[in-house]
Amino acid sequence: MEILAVVVVIFAVIFVVLTVRIVPQQSAFIVERLGKYHRTIEAGLHVTIPLMDRIAYRTALKEMVLDIPPQICITKDNVQVTVDGVIFYRVIDPKAASYGVNDYELAIIQLAQTTLRSEVGKIDLDKTFEERERINNAVVMSIDSATQPWGAKVLRYEIKSINPPKDVLDAMEKQMRAEREKRAKILESEGTRDSLINNAEGRKQDMIKQSEADKQRQINQAEGQAEAILSVAKASAEGIKLIADALASEGGRDAASLRVAEEYVKQLGSMATNSDLLIVPSNVADPNAMIASAFSVFDRVKSKQSSV
Repeated sequence: MEILAVVVVIFAVIFVVLTVRIVPQQSAFIVERLGKYHRTIEAGLHVTIPLMDRIAYRTALKEMVLDIPPQICITKDNVQVTVDGVIFYRVIDPKAASYGVNDYELAIIQLAQTTLRSEVGKIDLDKTFEERERINNAVVMSIDSATQPWGAKVLRYEIKSINPPKDVLDAMEKQMRAEREKRAKILESEGTRDSLINNAEGRKQDMIKQSEADKQRQINQAEGQAEAILSVAKASAEGIKLIADALASEGGRDAASLRVAEEYVKQLGSMATNSDLLIVPSNVADPNAMIASAFSVFDRVKSKQSSV
C-alpha cells in the first residue's frame, strides 16, 4: 500500500507538471492539440491535456530590437557606402508570427536590408546624410506593410552609420575645407567692403560738417562785418549830425573857423618839417581866404541837404 501511494503521488506530480502551464507577463504560448493549432494562451495559469496538448511556440510580446548587419549600398551617383542600422518591432499576433513565416526576425532583417539598398540608390551621396529621416520612414513603411501577415509590427528604424570609402571621405573633407575657406574669404571681403563704405561715409559726413561749419563761420563773419560797418556808419552819421548842430548853433561858426585855422597852421607846420614833400598853396599868405573857401563848401553841402 505504501508503494502504491508513492506511485500515485509521483503520477499526480507528473500530471500536474504536464497539465499546469504558467505563462510569464508579456509572453504568449501557442498550444497545439494532436499536432494542430488549438489556442493561444497569455500571461497567467493555464491547464492543458497531457499527451494531447503541447506548447509549440513561445513568443515574447515586448518591443524587440534587431541589429541590422552592415551592408554595401550604391548611391545614385554610383558611390559605394556601408550602411548599418537598428530596427524596433513588436509581435502583435503570436499565431501569425508562429505560422506565417519560418523565422520572422530573419525575414525582417532581410527585408530591411533590401529596402535600405533601394532607398539609398535613389539619392546622391551628398544627400544621404541629410535624408536619414526620410530613409528611416521609407524603410519603416515598406517593412510594416510586408510584416502584417507575419503578426509583427515594425515601430521604427534608425540608421546607425553611413561609411563611404576612404578616398571619398578624403574628397569630401577637401570639399568641405574649400567651402569653409571660400566662406571665410567671402566674409573677409564683405567686412573689408563694409569698412571701406563706413570710412567713405564717415569722410563724407566730416566734409559736410566742415563745409557747414565754414559756411556758418563766413555767415557770422559777414554779419559781424555788416554790423561793424553799420555801427561805423551810424557813428559817423551821428558825429556829422552833431557837428552840423554845433555849426548851426550860436558861436558855432566862429569856433569852427578857429578850429580850421588851427588845423591849417598845424598841417603847414607838418609839411614844412617834411624834407621829402614840398607843397606851396597859392594863397598861403591869406589864411582867411582858405577858411572862407572851406566854409563856402560847407554852406553848399548844407544847402543841398536842406533842399533834399
